[in-house]
Amino acid sequence: MACSSRSPLSRSVKRVIDIVGAVIALALLTPLLLAIAAAIRSTSRGPVLFAQERTGKNGKPFRLYKFRTMTGPPAFVVGKETQTDDPRITAVGRWLRRTGCDELPQLANVLRGEMSLVGPRPLLAWENALCEGREAQRLHVRPGLTGLAQVNGRNAIPWSERIAWDVVYVEQESLWLDLSILLRTIPIALFGRHAYATGAEKARPAPRIGIIEAAGECA
Repeated sequence: MACSSRSPLSRSVKRVIDIVGAVIALALLTPLLLAIAAAIRSTSRGPVLFAQERTGKNGKPFRLYKFRTMTGPPAFVVGKETQTDDPRITAVGRWLRRTGCDELPQLANVLRGEMSLVGPRPLLAWENALCEGREAQRLHVRPGLTGLAQVNGRNAIPWSERIAWDVVYVEQESLWLDLSILLRTIPIALFGRHAYATGAEKARPAPRIGIIEAAGECA
């Protein structure tokens, strides 16, 4: 079974990039982070941050941090994504989800070595249990703030297709691929593309991993 193609040296370089990138991002984004925290605190009751246990590299659990975007407990069911008209989403939370700024506290997870700037998005333990065979390779690398699935449809593509993109990333990962993903993430965040799933997009059939691999080579 194929695993990650990244060499130990390349992984070390990536870790240095993660640390430097996270430190610079936190320094530059501190005013924005404080403004978001103030907006959440002043417009809805509850904590500023939401913490949830996710599964990291090699199946090791860790606590993932996000800005709170809902007034009630979040729920995730495969095939039933959070919709844009969900009444639990606050006004501030709607903007945070659209831009992806709700994920910014995960820069702390990057500094702690639990996540990377680029990689498969971290899943809940029961979601990882659904990943079998080649799909389980997504646990061979640190989960990321953004990844191939996020720049190829984000929440607008079926869950199974996102997992397939994660496998493509693990099998083709490189520093150049990471740079490409980071650059492609910027316009998605700025314009809020594919933040929510729609009925038509959820119904789109997920292609086999082999089909996505061919597309991934040109992505």
